[in-house]
Amino acid sequence: MARRRYELGKAEEATQPETLKAIVAEFLATFTFVFATEGSILALGKYEDTHEVISTSRLVAIAGTHACSLFLAVSMSLNISGGHVNPAVTFGALVAGRISLLRASLYCLAQLFRSVVASLLLRLVIFAGPRPVGFPLAFDRDWLGLIIEAAMTFGLVYTFYATTMDPRKSHLTTIAPLAMGFFAGANILIRGPFHGASMNPARAFGPALVGWRWTKNWIYWVGPLVGGGLGAITYEYMVMPSETPVLHHCIQQSCTSS
Repeated sequence: MARRRYELGKAEEATQPETLKAIVAEFLATFTFVFATEGSILALGKYEDTHEVISTSRLVAIAGTHACSLFLAVSMSLNISGGHVNPAVTFGALVAGRISLLRASLYCLAQLFRSVVASLLLRLVIFAGPRPVGFPLAFDRDWLGLIIEAAMTFGLVYTFYATTMDPRKSHLTTIAPLAMGFFAGANILIRGPFHGASMNPARAFGPALVGWRWTKNWIYWVGPLVGGGLGAITYEYMVMPSETPVLHHCIQQSCTSS
């Protein structure tokens, strides 16, 4: 198996134009995703006057909103930052040697900060009152939720690798945002009523901070990060062709690689 490259990253990388553009792309994409998804839950809660009962129509609406907004968020950042929109995806790229530690840290900070901004905007401007809902856990055993979050995020990152990083992907990159959106929407339809189906620490962090709902929030960090890391390593070492990968920041050949 070809040797992978793991780098801390140079200090000047943080001020390079391409890095700054990528951070802005992750910033805006995560805002779009969190604003739309958490906003749909709050809006439906106002219509139904409860967050306790999830009807079939409400579940379909929430899953559809997540699928469409993830599709949009990945599409708008894919050619600039790689379309991560998710600390679990960024962490997977880090442990697989596809991104430097410095750039990964900057991506995650941008994702988390924009999640908080989106949640604040939802509470203070549009909905003027309701606290962001966050993710309730319906299991009595925390480890069940942890395993499911890890399993779902494993599949999400595996899909990300297959459609954006595999050199054999050919034209699959054009459907990468759609594939990830469908994957997220399907998982929310199936597992959303049980534990919310986050698959994204940034998606869970903003609403939790603004709404101050921290009950079992650690599950939505540990599960996705473990699953994302395993998904990336599995694809990188078991599926990816035997060639030395280079650190990359976006999928277009015109973007810089190091």
